[in-house]
Order: sequence, then structure tokens, then C-alpha cells
Amino acid sequence: MRRMTSKLATISLLPLALAACQTMEQTAPMAAADPAPAQAADMAEPAPLSALTSEVNIPYERFELDNGLTVLVHTDRKTPLVGVTTYYRVGSKHEPRGLTGFAHLFEHLMFGGSENVENFDIPLEAAGSTSTNGSTWYDRTNYVETVPTGALDLALFMESDRMGYLLGAVTQEKLDKQRDVVKNEKRQGDNQPYGLTFYALADGLLPVGHPYRHSTIGSMADLSAASIPDVRKWFMDNYGPNNVVLVLAGDIDVETARPMVERWFGAIPRGPEVVDVSAGPVTLDAPVRRVMVDQVPATRIVRAWTGPALTDPDAVPLAIGMNVLGGLASSRLDNILVRDEQLATSVSAYSLQFEDLSMLIVSVDVKPGVDADKAEARLGEIMGDYLAGGPTQGELARSATQTVAGQISGLERVGGFGGKGMILAEGLLYAGNPGHYRVELDRMAGLTPADVQGAMQRWTSRPSFTLVIEPGERTEDGGSMGGWGDEDTVAAAEPDAKLPAPPLETGPPREFPPLKDTPPVTFPTIERATLSNGIPVTLARRTAVPQVSMLLEFDAGYSADTRQTSGAQGLMVAMLEEGTTSRSTVEIAEEQELLGANISTGLSVDTTSVGLTALTANLAPSLMLMADVVRNPAFDANVTQRVRDQRLAAIDQQLASPTGLASLAAGPLIFGDDHPYGSVGALGRATTLGLVTPDALSSLHAAWIRPSKAQITVVGDVTMEELLPQLEMAFGDWAEPAAAAGQKAPLDTALPDARPRLVVIDRPNSPQSVLLLARALPLTGTSQGTEALELANEVIGSGFLSRLNSNLREDKGWTYGIRSTITSNAGPRLLTVFTPVQSDRTGDSIQLIFEEMTAFPAARGVDDVELQRVTQGNIRNLPNRFETNGQVLGAIVQNRRLGRPDNYYATLPSIYAGLGAPQLNAAAAQYLQPDNLVVIVVGDRKVIDSQLEGLDMEIEYLDAASLR
Repeated sequence: MRRMTSKLATISLLPLALAACQTMEQTAPMAAADPAPAQAADMAEPAPLSALTSEVNIPYERFELDNGLTVLVHTDRKTPLVGVTTYYRVGSKHEPRGLTGFAHLFEHLMFGGSENVENFDIPLEAAGSTSTNGSTWYDRTNYVETVPTGALDLALFMESDRMGYLLGAVTQEKLDKQRDVVKNEKRQGDNQPYGLTFYALADGLLPVGHPYRHSTIGSMADLSAASIPDVRKWFMDNYGPNNVVLVLAGDIDVETARPMVERWFGAIPRGPEVVDVSAGPVTLDAPVRRVMVDQVPATRIVRAWTGPALTDPDAVPLAIGMNVLGGLASSRLDNILVRDEQLATSVSAYSLQFEDLSMLIVSVDVKPGVDADKAEARLGEIMGDYLAGGPTQGELARSATQTVAGQISGLERVGGFGGKGMILAEGLLYAGNPGHYRVELDRMAGLTPADVQGAMQRWTSRPSFTLVIEPGERTEDGGSMGGWGDEDTVAAAEPDAKLPAPPLETGPPREFPPLKDTPPVTFPTIERATLSNGIPVTLARRTAVPQVSMLLEFDAGYSADTRQTSGAQGLMVAMLEEGTTSRSTVEIAEEQELLGANISTGLSVDTTSVGLTALTANLAPSLMLMADVVRNPAFDANVTQRVRDQRLAAIDQQLASPTGLASLAAGPLIFGDDHPYGSVGALGRATTLGLVTPDALSSLHAAWIRPSKAQITVVGDVTMEELLPQLEMAFGDWAEPAAAAGQKAPLDTALPDARPRLVVIDRPNSPQSVLLLARALPLTGTSQGTEALELANEVIGSGFLSRLNSNLREDKGWTYGIRSTITSNAGPRLLTVFTPVQSDRTGDSIQLIFEEMTAFPAARGVDDVELQRVTQGNIRNLPNRFETNGQVLGAIVQNRRLGRPDNYYATLPSIYAGLGAPQLNAAAAQYLQPDNLVVIVVGDRKVIDSQLEGLDMEIEYLDAASLR
């Protein structure tokens, strides 16, 4: 993947979602007479699976150019956007020995500019593109961007230029830089707890030379060996238009698309067909076992097999069967190993499907203190019983309904990863049929328990590969893993000699097409009402998919914890789905799955929330289930102990992660122990979490989860007239508890004196150092007029084209990505800068970050290109911000939290248009300087101490154990 997508794990809020809306007040109806309490009752009959599968439909038209380029067009007019999805029929399985990781490295080079496009990102971002990215997997390489309709011509020009006119722009310098970036991407993945797992699984399941054995990221030695001649050969052999599927999905039709595609792609000549390297599943001669020692918090047992190709008749029943085993919330492994016998803290089972085979993977994290051999033996017994008896009809129905509900959610996006463009492209690429998703859904709807049992028996009764990962000091080097697999007996490829490559004959010059106007976004109308008990209700109706998203939000969050109760709010919220006074944990999970609903709980620094995603046809029973979860938690003592143990294991997982360590340290260091934001986060501290009793949780629930602290926001396929009676039935009779409402400590509590600090947390053997730089700003969540600051932050660090990312990643190659963020919490807002960097560049990276921030604007103010990108680009990409129900829901909630009017995003174009370089420079000078930053470094002191001594900052050392 070309862009860094890992989350910054600091004090967090809902992501900045985007919407602008009209407002319409509505008088609430009277409460229904004698509303029933939200207790368990005979559940309304859910919509049949066949009715749900009929909702999943992606019509398309298809044409092919003379050069073999296949084009699919899907029309969806809900927003003025077009998803451009380009699939090349080549991936890591096509790499020869000595070039592992090359397909992915080449994907990075595709963003480095072509003969007529110096920089691929700048024109697209200025035109309002979002989701601009690429990814490489075993069977394919894909590139995605979602653009305003008026920028489609530009996107097609640029995609065609790198398809037909790339090589003349690829230089040794570009190759060297992207090689360094990819190496840091590999280090970043390897540097996580359990980060070496997939290398070991592939090694154990497949023989040397099997095309699915080596990893997509490759080995460090092979990455070092990649050369310009390799780049040219890979492009000429695999990147011809006849090996490509191009999907245009959204505000487009085939009559408009065909001449545009012919104009830009028609002159590109055919290339060779991609060489077929198909190789199917492998059956081991006997069970194989491997033990790996790693820096992990608990023993993990992984059992795996190879399975059939994704088009095999057994693929769908295996996916459903593995979901029943360990994917559902009510799965066999969850119910037995986690809930009943408490031998594990988490489990999973899934089928990872590819064109030629699949990997069937079962994973168990052993509960600390439990004998791992006992847990592994019990896993074998459970699987044996499952294969002997098969799933029940109820398990099958729940698994299939959950899967179809997920497909319906995916219909909201036209492009990007997981959008409708990808569904069509992969169907054609792997099955020869863009509508293959329908084949899978029809197969799913017709499955019987015997079908699932038979498939599971055929594939998982074969000899397995078992990987046991035990806690300890890491003994294996991820840098040497992921390659061909014969490096112990055959010399590794020689490093790139960097010999001058002969010049290429370039193509004729091509001119950028002009941008066209994009119609303004039509924002959903906001309607408001109030339930009879005073809970405010906000609705934005959207009918693109038959689904409803709802957020029930409470003024609480983990800032409501005290030093003595750290983690209590999080434990209380986690317990909401763990049983009510009339439903058990398993019954709650089973009912959600049967309804195709998803109830989730969340805890940010300022708010506690319960979310619901429900199929419109099943909204009423889904709401009643949600209401029971919210209003009537049981806080059973045994269940509380189990969930507490799981959260303690999660704390240990944070402490084993370099990013987790940095985030745990940030709050206390910046805000101090007395401020409500001065905590280690939502999980809290193990030392206090162990003291929280069920009675204390019940008291917390009464104080904080109550109507007077609640807000309901709904977006989706429902009218207010339909919604209000259902909400009244579920929540209207909910009265205020007799207990006093909870009160938080003041958010204006004094902070520690601001001063520069350099705090080091030792993590031995880390190939990267995680850097988190942060300080409190003199702003709060309701501070208005911060748009200039937000755009200035985009210039310095909040985006792929930012100065920090361009320097540390694209120029230096020291990191896979860096990002600066300005939080939007209710109290003091934070400026943060986060990046993992290669260990030997830790000191240099900190110095460079300080230099870039100091130079903006004193030595280098906003230039015209940057100003155009962050102002006009944000104006043009507004349609992209309203594509899904979740985005609109987040926007409404964010506007309310930040004190903005409902039409805020409708006014944003004029606000951005009125901002110039002086305003952005002033904001940078006032808020984005490195003065008084707390710099947290998590890395190997043996490597980094000497580097940090040259920074002229006093070094403090923090023991990781103190954060527990």
C-alpha cells in the first residue's frame, strides 16, 4: 500500500466527518400509550435472507478498446462523484526469485510521476480527489481515486499517462527513495506484536517456490537488489492495457465514459499477456508445528491450512463455516474458550481467499495464567465436535445475514478500497464475471448446514500447520523473512549496482485537460424532534441503501474517570453488550446477527456512545435490542471478571506495542495527573481497573447513562414519521434514575507549565523508533474561526503532500509516513505529530521536524501551489465527504460538539475561498511552532541514545511498567 493508514493512538475523538445540512424543526409526537419497557420479548420476524440478497445489486455496462483495455461503467447519481478503479492482473505471486516485494515497490513508483505528469498527487488533490491510493496483493495491483465529476477527465488522463508513458520518468533517484520508503513500511509492520506471524504461516503451509509463499512486502535483500532494468522489464511485461480492468462508478454513464476512455487510453499499445503462474492449495504430509518467541503480551496459537480458490464451490461454505467457528460474536470459539471456560481472551477464524487458493486460519490468544497446552487441546476438541456435528441452521442463518448486511453497507461507496468499483473489478479479474458477487450471494442463500459441514470436513480435517508465539525477547529478524525461502542454501540477490540505464524514447507531449465545474452537493435536510422523556432526536434521511445508522451519545467519556477509577468508564461501557437483565451475552450477539444489525459501544475523551447500524426492514426489533443493551445491563459478577481480564490483556497488548506505549504516555505528560485529560486513555490502568466492582459499574451507569445526558442522531432510509414511534417504544419511557447525575472535573483545570521535554521509553530490538510530539494549544473544541489553522496544518503535516511527509518520506525515505493532527475535544486541543522512523535516523528525524515547523512561515510561507491545493482542493472534494451515512452522521455530531450551525459545511467553500497566504502564515506562526513540544520516543536505547544526545534537550527516561 502506498499511503500510511495506521491510526494515531493519542487522545481521540470521532474522526472529522463532513457534512452541511439544512435544518427543519419538527414537533415531537406524544409518547405512545403505555410503552413497553425495553426488555426481551418474542423478537419480530427478521427479513428473510433472500429479500436481503436482492438488495445487493450493482448494474454495469461493459466495453473494450482495440488494445484490450476492459472498461466497466456503473451509474450512481446520488453524489457528483466518480470512483476510478484500475486493476492490473499482476501481483506478488508473479515475482521471480530474487525480486520478492517488487510488485509492491513498483506500485510505489507509479505515484512518482510519468512523462507528462511530474507529480501524481498535486493535480488530483487540487482537483478534489480523495481515496487516492494503491495496493498490491498476491494476484493483482490496484489504483484508486474518487474524484468530483468535473475532475474525471483529469483522472483518466493521469491514469493513462502512467499506464502508457511511465518509464521515461523513472530515475535511479526515484527508485532509491521509494525502496527506502518500502523498507520502512516493512519495518513498521514487523515492529508490532505478532508482526512476524504471516511470514511464518506462509513458510509452514507452502513449499519453496510456491507463488503464494513469499510475502507481498518481500525481503530486505531482494528490495535492495531491485534495479532500473527490473523496473523496465516489469512494466513492459505486465502493464499493458490488455492486462487491465478499469471501472468507472458513480456520476457517469457509458455514453459519456466511452469517448473519454478512448481519447486517453486508445493509443496505448497492447503488451504481452501476464505469464500464468497458477499454483493451488497444498496438503501437508503430516501436521507441522513451529514455536516462535516474540515481544508479545500473551501466547497466541494459530492453526492453519491452505484451502480452495475463491471461485471453488467450497469457497462460500468455508467462509461461512469459519465465521461460525470463530468470526461471529456468538461463534463456537468465543462462546466456549472466551466466555464459558475462559481459557482465552480473544479468538478468530476466517478464510483469506485468493485467486488460486485460500488460507484457513484459526487464532487463539491464551489468557494469562492459563496453560497454553490445555487451551490448544481444547481448541482441537471444539474443532473435532464442530466437524462431526456441523453448524446449526441458526448459526448458518446468522452468519449469512451478517455477511449480506456487510455487503449492503459496501454499496454506499462508489470507489476507494471496498467500494463498488472493486467488487466489479475483482469479479471480472478472478471469475471472469463482474457480477460474481451475485453468484456468491445466491450460493450463500442456498446453503444448508450439511454443505458447510462437508466443506469444513474436506479442508480442515487435513494435516494442519500450528504456530505458537510465546512471550519473550524476539529472536528472529523480520528483515530476513518474507523472501523466496531458500536463502539458507542459495545466495541472496546482489544489491543493485546502480549502473546507468540507457535512455528511453519517450512519447509525445500530452496536455492536462481543464477541470470542469462540479454541481454543488445537495445536503440532506436536518429534522429535529424530542422524545417524551426529553431526549433530543436529529434525523437526516438518505435512501441510497436500505440501512439506518444511529448514534446514541452521552456526555461522559473517559475524562469522567478519576485517578482512582481509571478505566472504569471503559469497563462499564464494554459491559453493556455483555448481558442485560433479560438477555445473556450470547443471546444479544445471536439476535444482532440474525437481524443483520451491529450494536457497538464507544468511548472518547469527552463522550460515551452506543451505535447501531440496522437494515431498514429490521429497524424496529434492532432498536428494541439496542434499548435493552443501553438501559438494562446486568453487570453480572462472573461476566464482569471475564471482561475485566480481557481489558487487562488489551492493556498488556498496548504496552507491547510501540505506538501503544507512546499514546499511553502522552496524556499524563501533557496534561498532568490533575486534569481530566491526563489519563492513559480509555482502557485505564491495570492497577485501578482491577478494583472496580459490579456495584461500582451499576452506579456509574446510573450517573452517566441517562436520558438527561443523551442525544440521538439518525441517518438513513427512514422518515421521521416512521422513526419517532419506534424510538418512543424503545426509549420514550426511560426515566431519570434516582441517583445524582455524574459531574466531570473542570476542563479548565490548570495544566503543567509548558516546557520542551524529551521522554524516552526503551523498547529493545525495535527496528524503528516511534515518535510522538505533542503540546496543548490555547484553543478549545468550541473555539471558532480555526479554518486557517486547519489548512495551515494540512500544509505542514496533515496529508500526503504535506511538508513533513514530503521531506521525511518522499525525500529522505526515513519513514513510511508522518502526520500532524489538531484534535477537536471539548477542552484544550492538542497539536500532535506522529511517525515511526528507522532507528538509525531517530535523532535526525526529530531535528528535521523541528526545522520544518520553525521554517513555517518564518523562512518559507505558504506558496501558491500549496494554497491552491488546500483551499480549492478542499472546496472541490466536499462531495466526497458526504458519500456514506456514517460520514453524514459524523458531520452532524461534529457540528453539534463544536458549536457550529447545521449549514456550516455549506458555508465552507466561501470561508476557504476567503483565506489567503497571510491568514495561513499567521496561524502557523501562532499555533504550529515547535516551542514547548513534549517529544516521546519509543525505541531501542542501544541504537538511539547517542543520537538523542545531540539534540540539546534534557533526556528523561520513562519505565514502560509505570504506564500499567
